[in-house]
Amino acid sequence: MSNPRLFDRALVRLSPTAPGEDVAAFLQGLVTNDVQGPLPVWAGLLTPQGKALFDFIVWPDGTDALLIDCEAAVAEALVKRLSLYRLRRKIAIAIAPELGVYWEGHMGDGGAADPRLGALGQRWIGHVGDDDVGVDAQWREHRLKLGVAEGQAELGSDQTLWLEANAAELHGVSFTKGCYVGQENTARMNWRQKVNRRLAVVPLAQSDPARQRAAYPDLGLAVDHLRVEAITHPPHWLADALKAD
Repeated sequence: MSNPRLFDRALVRLSPTAPGEDVAAFLQGLVTNDVQGPLPVWAGLLTPQGKALFDFIVWPDGTDALLIDCEAAVAEALVKRLSLYRLRRKIAIAIAPELGVYWEGHMGDGGAADPRLGALGQRWIGHVGDDDVGVDAQWREHRLKLGVAEGQAELGSDQTLWLEANAAELHGVSFTKGCYVGQENTARMNWRQKVNRRLAVVPLAQSDPARQRAAYPDLGLAVDHLRVEAITHPPHWLADALKAD
């Protein structure tokens, strides 16, 4: 039976190269979510100002290593960015080409619920095979119809504050785990309970060209970066947050 693989995703492995090196502690001080607790989690690597550079899902890999499920197109750039922070720590950071990300739109045996939103379905990590079948188009349609933005085409690079990417509502940030890159501005926005703009999936015919981040003519949808008051039909998981804003 064929395996439904996301060919647009890649895995980056972080593993210790010396006894006692703590990979989770290293990543914990960099990304927005708690990677020392239950995994998988959705997280971001931000600029010091709190704007998204990369978003990804962090998975366990054995007892002392981690896997980052990220866009294949930015995997090399992510490796380079993480390596800048590594300094003299004994940690290997490299793409794991033997592994792939697999997805189904419904829950079944062997997968984990997408940590952002249960309705996104299940995903799992496995060894790539000759019978893998690409489901990237199906995943994109499923995700966008649920109002979930991801990746640099939609979030931008150094363009969108993490909470504007709906990170709090999609469980992509921990406000209790301690410091990480961009934590100060992110925590301040949360404390003030005020997010003025957000990413929103809108009908393409209603998209504002000045605010458009990505367009999908085949689906009739676009992702816009809008002021909160301009979001008229939010998905159910975002509606309460918009009332608070």
